[in-house]
Amino acid sequence: MNAALELLASMLPENADAALISSKTNKRYFTGFSSDDGYLLLTKNEAFLLTDFRYTEAAKKTAQGVQITEFKKLSEKLGEMVKKLDLKSIMMEGSGFTINEALRIEKMLEPAVVIKDQKLDEAINKLRIVKTSSEVEKIIKAQRITECALSEILQMIKKGAVEKDLALELEYRIKKLGAEDISFDLITIAGANTSMPHGVPGDYVIKDGDFVTFDIGAVFDGYHSDMTRTFAIGSISQKQERVYRTVYEAQQKALDAVKAGVKASDIDKAARDYIYQAGYEGCFGHSTGHGVGLDIHELPAVSSENDTVLQSGMVITVEPGIYIPGEFGVRIEDTVVVTSDGCINLCSLPKDLSSCTLI
Repeated sequence: MNAALELLASMLPENADAALISSKTNKRYFTGFSSDDGYLLLTKNEAFLLTDFRYTEAAKKTAQGVQITEFKKLSEKLGEMVKKLDLKSIMMEGSGFTINEALRIEKMLEPAVVIKDQKLDEAINKLRIVKTSSEVEKIIKAQRITECALSEILQMIKKGAVEKDLALELEYRIKKLGAEDISFDLITIAGANTSMPHGVPGDYVIKDGDFVTFDIGAVFDGYHSDMTRTFAIGSISQKQERVYRTVYEAQQKALDAVKAGVKASDIDKAARDYIYQAGYEGCFGHSTGHGVGLDIHELPAVSSENDTVLQSGMVITVEPGIYIPGEFGVRIEDTVVVTSDGCINLCSLPKDLSSCTLI
């Protein structure tokens, strides 16, 4: 087994002989192999990646720390392994199975008892929440691709440009620059549409005086980046300028608060208090951030309700915003690595208003 699998095996409780993992990202985290198909069966001494003929060759080339076990009929292979390994109890990944799948797999694992609780998920989350240096390097690579792609289309962000055209051009350039995929459906919205935090790019044509929000990211070797920049097109109003500067300062307050030993809720509070005190209570309805890794949204949630204590090596976003329905919105987002005395900002593109004003 590899080091990650050995750690998870050591975390299995005494009453569990094995664990069965189904989710794509967790299988990739522990083996390096990405596939929607198959299962990872982990005992306290061995690990098996169960897959069918379609993926066997690829798994043998990529998967690490596991024995590749091909099956023709899953029910027969699981039953065979339960007997061969003398498994009496098996933990099931709660987040990896639908109810129907869990019921079906449970019958296949008989006579072993299936443990259906959150303990396996909690153990996996404990491992994944702190990133290794290798994981951070992949996130940095994804971020550099994102920044390069955005820099390449800056000249296109102007009066007369269409939201969905910018999204298509960004996706093309992100993939051309070496990304495995985009992190999510790219958000490239302008004008009054920026008041919707997760607005969908459409046929809106950018006008002078508009804000244009880019919430974008790339995937490199499975790991995501996440960044938001809001640009001003030409001359904007004093109200727009005040909102932008408020968000900018709120984000800086939150960034200054990030360090190991601080609660995630305190990061949210730093940004939220500043925005509310500036007179925009009710205009910031989402959390200040989230973890990033193999999934675009991971633990820890950087929200007012999450008292998780930050640890060195966690990777989180810091993304406060102000949204005025029917008018405009501003969000600024960076992804950072938590350190013992602060954080390392993985985003290098400028975000002050003067740098984000385009003619």
